[in-house]
This record gives sequence, C-alpha cells and structure tokens, in this order.
Amino acid sequence: MENFMQNIAGMMAVAARTAPKAKGEDFIEIKIVDKKDLPKLADQMIKYGEESGKANFDRDGENVRNSDAVLLLSLKEPLHLGLNCGACGFDTCAEMEENLRQGPEFKGPLCSWRLVDLGIAVGSAVKTASILNADNRIMYRIGVVALREKLISGEVAIGVPISATGKSIYFDR
Repeated sequence: MENFMQNIAGMMAVAARTAPKAKGEDFIEIKIVDKKDLPKLADQMIKYGEESGKANFDRDGENVRNSDAVLLLSLKEPLHLGLNCGACGFDTCAEMEENLRQGPEFKGPLCSWRLVDLGIAVGSAVKTASILNADNRIMYRIGVVALREKLISGEVAIGVPISATGKSIYFDR
C-alpha cells in the first residue's frame, strides 16, 4: 500500500504544479514527506505546540505520524502582480513590499493573488487525492513546522497528509 500512497502523493504534486496561476507565473514550492520522515515531522509538531502553547499541534502531529505521506506546498519568493489593487491591505504593491516582515509563523504581507494561486494549487492536489480515494486534510499546522524545520522554503506553507484506512483518521478526532 505504501508505494501506492507515494504514487498518489506524486500525482497530487503534479496537480498542484499544473494548477492555473496568475499571469502564468509559478511561485509554488512542492515537496513530499514520505513515511520514513513522518515521525520526525510529527515529533516537531508536538514540540512546537508545547513550546508555543498553541492548541492542536499535538493532535495534528499524531495524524501526521499515522499518515502514509504528506504533500507540502509553499509560496516561495512570490512577486506581486503589480495591480495596486489593495487586497493585501496596502494601497500599492510597492508599499506592501516595503512592509514585508517575518511574523510569528509566516512572512507577510503577501500579494493576495499569489495566495489565491497557492489555494488553487492546494485545491487541485486534494481534488486529485479525493479522485484516487486517498483520505486527506489540509493542515496549516504542518506548514508552520515544515518551514521551521526547513523541510520546505517559502513565506507561507501548508501541508496535506494522506492515508488509506478503513475510516479517515482526519475526522472525528
């Protein structure tokens, strides 16, 4: 079963890579964490939750431990579109760039349209997992720890664990 799940994670990565992106510019970073590296990621998630006092990193860490693979996606050095649309909270793209800073977990502000790109990539990946009947769940907490542990680089990241069991491990937790 493990090889099948690695193949599904690979197909999810392809779906994310080929997802539409604003102006056809791709700033999506994609990595797959395989079964052998999941315990380390799970341990680091639990540790981060304890150190930060943030809830549910332990719960999600145990989900990661019991998964077959995790797809990581991030925005890496995304350029703004130059629209000066204000969706990021600033009047101009230049003003947004001048205010880029490291927050407690992610960098920001970011171009809202690039965040939409990341969302479409994530949606394409989970759609693929669903079509292939792999249980999955989108988890922000995985992205936080994956960046801290340098499993992926970028300004913001998200993780999608997958598993194949008789009942989804990601719900009724």
